[in-house]
Amino acid sequence: MNILDKIIAQKRIEVAESKTKVSLEQLMSNPLFSRTCFSLKENIEDKNKTGIIAEFKRASPSKGVINNKSDVKTVVKGYQDAGASAISVLTDEQFFKGSLSDLKEAREVLEIPLLRKEFIIDTYQIAEAKAYGADIILLIAACLTSEQIEELATYAKSLGLNVLLEIHNETELSTNLHDNIDAIGVNNRNLKDFIVDLNHSYNLAKKIPERYIKVSESGISDPKTINELKKAGYQGFLIGENFMKTENPSNEIANFVTHLK
Repeated sequence: MNILDKIIAQKRIEVAESKTKVSLEQLMSNPLFSRTCFSLKENIEDKNKTGIIAEFKRASPSKGVINNKSDVKTVVKGYQDAGASAISVLTDEQFFKGSLSDLKEAREVLEIPLLRKEFIIDTYQIAEAKAYGADIILLIAACLTSEQIEELATYAKSLGLNVLLEIHNETELSTNLHDNIDAIGVNNRNLKDFIVDLNHSYNLAKKIPERYIKVSESGISDPKTINELKKAGYQGFLIGENFMKTENPSNEIANFVTHLK
């Protein structure tokens, strides 16, 4: 069993437990559930922003603890002030040391789209995302069937959420070109062995239909790489570890942005 299989097995247990503690009706009664979501497309295309989807990430299965000292509100506010187009917050607790509380705290200081970075397998998690202030949900093709992706994306759109589909190869792309997806992210990190290769983004760039926002995820540590990815057709760039591994992620993104063309 690879790490992705372990995460999904654990996620099934967690979702079943959450459903017994908080009902869907309770989630829907949360004040944040009725808010109108910010548009990912509008913010990615905003010329005053960078296209960066900056991530708050405490740990990962491959690297262990990355940053267990930084405050979520301080970091994401710093990301926003530096020109990030959107913010990503990990909510998985066991493998990434995140939480829904992190998501809610981030929402309190942000005026740009917020992504719940999670391994979503059930519509319940999408309702949770809306109830805790997310604007965007992530669907990972590597752990879902095409039918599941279509069902989950349709439900997310019914709540007004933006949908980012994460793929790793051409097969995952070609079988999941659903109408209710707003953006397609190419993960340069293989979720099964964690090897990073930016060629995944370059090889798939022209194969992603133009109607989708194109996002390159993981392995981006140099501003020059963003400029090269833009030439290849990408508009969004998800970066987490590069900022979070430093003592001051807010300063790190500010310095990074000054070197973008």
